[in-house]
Amino acid sequence: MNMIKNDLWIGVDVGSTTVKIAVVDPTTTKLLHYSYQRHNAMQAKKVLELLTEAHSLFPDKIFKVAFCGSGGQPFAEATRSFFVQEVVANALAVRATNPETRVAIELGGQDAKVIFFEKDRTTGKLIASDMRMNGVCAGGTGAFIDQVAELLRIKTEVFESYAARGSKVYEISGRCGVFAKTDIQPMLNQGVAKEDIALSSFHAIAKQTIGGLAQGMEIKPPVMFEGGPLTFNPTLVRVFKERLGLTDEQAIVPERSEVLVAWGAALSIGSMFIDKPCDYR
Repeated sequence: MNMIKNDLWIGVDVGSTTVKIAVVDPTTTKLLHYSYQRHNAMQAKKVLELLTEAHSLFPDKIFKVAFCGSGGQPFAEATRSFFVQEVVANALAVRATNPETRVAIELGGQDAKVIFFEKDRTTGKLIASDMRMNGVCAGGTGAFIDQVAELLRIKTEVFESYAARGSKVYEISGRCGVFAKTDIQPMLNQGVAKEDIALSSFHAIAKQTIGGLAQGMEIKPPVMFEGGPLTFNPTLVRVFKERLGLTDEQAIVPERSEVLVAWGAALSIGSMFIDKPCDYR
């Protein structure tokens, strides 16, 4: 029993642009520590940095680690940890935090997902029943925001404040950064306000996600919004709500949504891997 008391569950989500870590208390399943950081194409360095920091914060604890995300598998193998599929990790976190969710819209650095949930008829537990994900293009993702910010010559970090001040919505293609560029450049030449272009870009993302990804499947509330771009850009969530006709009550922006999938990976240790020894080193 003492073994369990000394254990911590660690989830590490290695994405295309960021690494997220979640340190979870096995008895309460609460977050004890979390971090969300851009890796600037140096995934291994950032993974090591975040794990080293976690070890320094909890020096006397035994770590049980599960990786997920597009870049997670090699790290799971290298450190002899568990690996869990991103959608599974997501479902575990949604089930633990907001089990009333019917649809989750998740935007990452280079991917966008719409996940549909339903209750399992036999267990009554929430399961992911369907998922739609974008193709190879980064249209409608965090990278799209980065590209537009570059065009507008503003930092990604201030993009939200520009969009929040926008008032007029123009037609911009959200399917692809290249198409968006051909839409935006003439607007800039004509003196269209950067604020309006930033807001219009959020509409382009929402339109692309709802139309291009959901592919006719009904997005029923409550809808959860998660991932870095939706956490740090509340105006983007507002635009999604407008386009989906959601009230405030029908939209869920969970606590720490930017590390939700890492949290789910940590939770997988207590469900999927409960009987398996973790050889993490």
